[in-house]
Amino acid sequence: MTSSEPTVSLPPVTAEVVAGAVESLTSRLRKKLDAAIESYGAVPATAAGPPDDGGVRVRCGEDTVVTLLPGASGTVTDAGQARCTCLLSPRCLHRAAVLGACPVAAPEDVPATEAAPEAPAPVVPVPATPVTTVTPAPPAEPVAPLSPARIDAAAGLWSAATAVLAAGLPAAGAIPQAELLRAAHTARLAGLHRAEAAALRVVRGLRDARTGHAGHRLADLVAALRELLLTTRLLAAGNGDPELIGTARRGYRPSGSLRVYGVCREPVISATGYGGVVTHLVDDDHRWFSVADVKPGGSARARGAATAPVGVGASVLNHAELSRGGLLITGATISPDGRLGSGKGVRSSPLAGLPWSSGPLSPLFARPPAQTVSERLAAARGAGPDEELTARIGEPVGCDLVITGAVGDQVLARELPSPEAERPAGPLIRLMAAHPHPDLAHTANLRRLASRPGLRVRVLGRIDPERAATLRPLAVGPVQGTEATLRLPADWQDRADLGYDRLQGSHLPPPEVCPPTEPERTGPDVLADSPVWRVRRLTELAVSGGRRAVAESARNGGSRADGAALRATGFHTAAGLTTTLTSEADRRTRDTFGRLGDDAPDSYASAWLATAFHLAATERELVGSSWQ
Repeated sequence: MTSSEPTVSLPPVTAEVVAGAVESLTSRLRKKLDAAIESYGAVPATAAGPPDDGGVRVRCGEDTVVTLLPGASGTVTDAGQARCTCLLSPRCLHRAAVLGACPVAAPEDVPATEAAPEAPAPVVPVPATPVTTVTPAPPAEPVAPLSPARIDAAAGLWSAATAVLAAGLPAAGAIPQAELLRAAHTARLAGLHRAEAAALRVVRGLRDARTGHAGHRLADLVAALRELLLTTRLLAAGNGDPELIGTARRGYRPSGSLRVYGVCREPVISATGYGGVVTHLVDDDHRWFSVADVKPGGSARARGAATAPVGVGASVLNHAELSRGGLLITGATISPDGRLGSGKGVRSSPLAGLPWSSGPLSPLFARPPAQTVSERLAAARGAGPDEELTARIGEPVGCDLVITGAVGDQVLARELPSPEAERPAGPLIRLMAAHPHPDLAHTANLRRLASRPGLRVRVLGRIDPERAATLRPLAVGPVQGTEATLRLPADWQDRADLGYDRLQGSHLPPPEVCPPTEPERTGPDVLADSPVWRVRRLTELAVSGGRRAVAESARNGGSRADGAALRATGFHTAAGLTTTLTSEADRRTRDTFGRLGDDAPDSYASAWLATAFHLAATERELVGSSWQ
């Protein structure tokens, strides 16, 4: 590569292409695959020239070049779209390593064009952006038994997942990942879409952990593996619940005419290299909708899409204008998750926007946050897979807060008191960046808010279900009837999108206008300081270190100390589950010749799943109590 050649991002690759490339290697080459992925993944990729325009090239040595030719969707979906110039191609280490370094494509990364209201519609990868379903849930239907093919596919995915759990991060390299990807592809062919999606999230988490990706969180990998094991265990037992099976694509349906108003914009940066924007909207009946523009490009694409044209009925608005304006749509098409379609029959015309304090937007801020959180968590208690839990508690929440200080990267606030109250009411609420990527404005804007204690601010954000009394703000605005609040430009329509609009000192009131606030004493964290941290540590140790690490902990007496501490504080069920987990981890059988036999991977995985599931339920209850 010369200095004049611009670098580009590696395209997403589907699971079957990666798995096929790994399976084609000889046993000798497989031993070198992890090192090769690390080596070639660090080589800058460049845009391919003629005759491979639109492709991506990676130089693997002096005379070897791997060329990837993604399709129109930007994803490599066929083995023939990956070529290598070496003599061993296509069964070569170079090609397999470059494909292994590419992001794993999700099924929705191959979008379909919406040709008619009933045609399959693209599913945009928007992490943690759930919206309210716009149609009533259908009546409950009898659960049909699964076919043998589906049960076999689920069992294969369970087996691959248990192998990854037993191995742990140090041993979950390219080969176990490829086996998981192959099982995920088999699940997709069998129509087990939720299980497939969960498996792909596990693979992405494994890769991020092994490469030290800045956005990796061990808790996310634990949650993904928990969902995968739970879903496949139920499916392999013959449970044909449609929620467990999932859907491949969310088709759009006709919905007549709609009048929607912009609430805010949210930047999107996905784990598969996609970036863009989602604009959230509300109609006159307080139902949530969204319009998305997400394409390959990562953070640069997320920034540029802030003012991209809105693709609904040839609208003349861009996303910045729609977030503060509105649309009258005729012939609207809507996906089950509230995403607005852009079929040929869709027509739209712009409407004047509404401030948050009037019309259908004002009820967003009418209820105390503790009441809303309590209802959301209560509705999610019966949810099985984590995807459903996220959908139920992830809808935006509005509240009026008083900024009281900051601790680290958290802004501290309390619910705005009523006029007759003397002090802020409610629990101490922590505000954390919804998207902490350095290319976005969330973190800088929160710092600006924290610089003015006593500031009154209207916040629209999401509950963080993994932290005590924590909101992830998407947008902020001024509180009516006080001078100690934001002073935003008139064309901002009394709101600032924290991912895009940058707050300045002139947008804050003078310090002398803000009523004095006493320094906050954060005190103990009901979740982080709870004794269940011992259970969390053990479940995370199982993922990061594997079964051997858990067994070693049992031999060193750590499990006995944890069990005793949990029982002493009243967590008897957690104590019993951790004891069972460590016992299963250290279980070994030998045959008549003294050789190690079957170490019961199913029993160990089941013990880990029971512990992880109980931990998640306990933490959810603790989070709910922190809002009271």
